[in-house]
Amino acid sequence: MPRRRTSVKKTRQDKKKHLQNLKIKQQLKKTVKQFQGLLTAKNITEAKKILVQVFSQLDKAAKKRTIHPATANRRKSRLMKRLNKGA
Repeated sequence: MPRRRTSVKKTRQDKKKHLQNLKIKQQLKKTVKQFQGLLTAKNITEAKKILVQVFSQLDKAAKKRTIHPATANRRKSRLMKRLNKGA
């Protein structure tokens, strides 16, 4: 355990931020799985609606630096490829 007051505060902040990042990543993962499920069910119109949400969540996560911006772009590209392949 840290002893200095600043270190204690930093530990508190890190824990709080970690939980926020975890929540963002879990929600993103859930939405991506929902999109992939719609693709396997050949429900393209619903998949397109969910894809908009996925893109939004990826962009927000990248903006907050929860994930790297290049990772967000790569994931968007791969999801779009899967959608076009399935359509």
